[in-house]
Amino acid sequence: MSETSTPIALLADALGVSAQDLLHLVRERTSSAPDPTLVALTVEEAARRLGVGRTTMYALLAAGEIPSVTIGRLRRIPAEALSDYVAARVQVAPSTVALAA
Repeated sequence: MSETSTPIALLADALGVSAQDLLHLVRERTSSAPDPTLVALTVEEAARRLGVGRTTMYALLAAGEIPSVTIGRLRRIPAEALSDYVAARVQVAPSTVALAA
């Protein structure tokens, strides 16, 4: 089977990207996606879920805006803490917009 007729090559061609770029994107997404069933996340996993950088995540933790727990020498963020943080930010946003209008 030639390289141009592989399923990856055909899909990449249909999407208008190179097969190498498509494989890189698939590897990036599948290897870095945190398991949705995890109860506690690493700082990096929590940052990815929020769509922020690691430094920003550490700043949120240091400010106490997002709680974390220590398990042995490891710092973990409860998965529901991220949902709570976002929900609290959404509740604050409408009142700020109303004041600006």
